[in-house]
Amino acid sequence: MELEEIAKRVVDCGFGIHRDLGPGLLESAYEAIMARSLEKRGFYVERQKMVQIKYDGLELDEGFRADLLVDRQLLVELKAVERIAPVHGRQVLTYLQFLELPLGLLINFGAATFKEGVQRIVNGHTRFDASSLRIHQ
Repeated sequence: MELEEIAKRVVDCGFGIHRDLGPGLLESAYEAIMARSLEKRGFYVERQKMVQIKYDGLELDEGFRADLLVDRQLLVELKAVERIAPVHGRQVLTYLQFLELPLGLLINFGAATFKEGVQRIVNGHTRFDASSLRIHQ
């Protein structure tokens, strides 16, 4: 499946969860629910994906842990905060760079509306022609 189609379906799944459950749960609960919901839709989902740091000849396995990696192509970082801070977007971009992935989604289930809680983070991704997803692009 194309990356943009995966992103669209992940956003649709997140929207349904936000609509049905709203804000107020812990991030870990949203992560578990999102992962199971995506798996039910046929996606391969890795939770707490280790992000290895490679720097100056060092390789550190105890780097970061990304919330979800969907079909080995799309990074999804989840939050459950009132407002996304700029550091959250930079966090996703850092994960994308270390994983060498072109696109990630930052989804904040703590936002009042789902639309204000979704951001696309790109790392050299240029294939927007197939995307119907136009949130914070």
